[in-house]
Amino acid sequence: MTKNLLIILRYFLFWLLFFFLERLVFILWFSTKLKGIAIVEIAKSFVIGLWMDASMAAYICTVPLLVSIILWFIPRIKVSGKILYWYTAVLIVAFSIICAFNFNIYREWGSKINFKALDFAFNSPNEAIASGASSPVLWSLITLIILLIVSFWLARKIILYQRFTNTNILFKALISILLIGLNFLAIRGGWQLSPINESMAYYSATPLLNHAAINTEWALLRDILNNKSTKNPYQYYSQQEAAGLVDSMFIKSNGDNIEVLTSKRPNVVLIIMESFTADVVESLGGEKGISPQIEHLAKQGVLFDNIYASGDRTDKGVVAVLNAFPSQATKSIMKMNSKQEKLPSLASAFTDKGYQTSFFYGGESEFFNMKSYLLSHKYTSIIDKKSFDEKDMNSKWGAYDDVVYKKLLQNSRTTQFPFFYTILTLTHHEPFEVPGTAHFKGAELENKFRSTAYYADSCLGAFIHEAKKESWYKNTLFVMVADHGHRLPKNQSEIYHPNRFRIPLLFFGEIIKPEFRGKRISKIGGQTDIAATLLNQFDMRTEQFKWSRDLLNTKTKDFAFFNWDDGFGVVSLSQSISFDNTGKSVLYTKSKPSVDDERLLRSGKACMQQVFQNYLDY
Repeated sequence: MTKNLLIILRYFLFWLLFFFLERLVFILWFSTKLKGIAIVEIAKSFVIGLWMDASMAAYICTVPLLVSIILWFIPRIKVSGKILYWYTAVLIVAFSIICAFNFNIYREWGSKINFKALDFAFNSPNEAIASGASSPVLWSLITLIILLIVSFWLARKIILYQRFTNTNILFKALISILLIGLNFLAIRGGWQLSPINESMAYYSATPLLNHAAINTEWALLRDILNNKSTKNPYQYYSQQEAAGLVDSMFIKSNGDNIEVLTSKRPNVVLIIMESFTADVVESLGGEKGISPQIEHLAKQGVLFDNIYASGDRTDKGVVAVLNAFPSQATKSIMKMNSKQEKLPSLASAFTDKGYQTSFFYGGESEFFNMKSYLLSHKYTSIIDKKSFDEKDMNSKWGAYDDVVYKKLLQNSRTTQFPFFYTILTLTHHEPFEVPGTAHFKGAELENKFRSTAYYADSCLGAFIHEAKKESWYKNTLFVMVADHGHRLPKNQSEIYHPNRFRIPLLFFGEIIKPEFRGKRISKIGGQTDIAATLLNQFDMRTEQFKWSRDLLNTKTKDFAFFNWDDGFGVVSLSQSISFDNTGKSVLYTKSKPSVDDERLLRSGKACMQQVFQNYLDY
């Protein structure tokens, strides 16, 4: 029994050592970029990267493990013992080549080898050769040869190319279940709620070390599976025509900019509220009595009452708010490090102006690859579930909203000013549970939704009440927006209906000029417009946010664009249209058909085409 376990464990150990060697070579290759960084910080990449190495090693072990178990139970099957040797040899050679090529790709692109690189090499070989002409080919070959020699030597010393020894059927069954279970657990990365992803390898403010901690082959495999095609499925027009249509909607206007703040350098607290649809805000036409605190705050701030979420999920909404990049329908740029790292961001803009930046979330920051995404965009501090006591982790998703708000207040007392804080709430999420007694009685899902919305609203109100006691309060702008809409509480199941995407956006705080408190802005816009609207109040650059428009500019056009999986919608003053790309048909129009419908639909198609093309090009 012990020998059988050793056979697979030694094979697993070999691959861990191979990935250790690969990471060591990567760090040595780029060691000049790590000058001044402590050895301990560099060494962490090996420890933290071990989990992803184990996941990739388990993937590799799956085939030999299953074959060995089958042969163990059916010994009469005759299979050459060299199969495992050749299986291993092919992988060693392939991975060593990937490792050697990876250095030059990283040197040029700042990201490890990915689907984009392979696609470039296979579909544009001449251009790929030309691009690599300046690469240190000799050193790459030397590295490849050394890696191959050491790897095959380790394989010969460690791997046992043997069949499992025979034993009774009960032991066979127990050992098989144990090995398969452990292998699956290693692939998944453990028992935690979220399976392993690249965020779990991010730990440092130095991007190179985060990239070193990521297992190259694991990331490449994921990238290939997520990018089976680089063709744009939304190719409606020529590139030039689509770009022209988009520019006409998102052009930076030269109209009058309304200045609503008393200061050009206040603190900012950006509150992204989970699933907080306009349908729970009375002043936006929603139900009465669900969000009294927001109603109260709206009377003291500037309420934008015609705002639409970019997508239908948190990862889409967060990117739209923080990066001013629209939802990509069937894709999620947040999960793709090589792409999301190229986006501009609010946190980066504020960091560059000397602001302290922190992100607060009561759950696992690894969800949606969020941690690596946040670190990539200059959030210097991430407060997630690891920052809270175990007694506070009482909801399915992590700490309840009131606990997270208290943590923000606590941190604000020791931070430097000015600061840019972002908080993503989580309580108003399935399964819609609240601490204590629900405000709306009944077990119906609609009432559970109303109760968690009421709770989220009350937590916001309590937070502002406590914030007023802090020294920084009077010089702070608060921005509240939802990450996306929801079908509840009206149980509106049609994903294509614009009302599913309508959300609140509120600027408030004593930093708002008295004459603008209680003012409503009815300009039609979206989450991507927050960046330009906010930064223009600070006299900061906005040209890098090409999908963002200033909603406080009198010449900005009334227009919103949203999408879901393989469909999109557009909203203007006169019409709302939703289009299904799969069926190539209009699913919804708000008003009777008019001559402007085709123009609006063309704008929507151009936006969808250009957004996805931008995603592919990153």
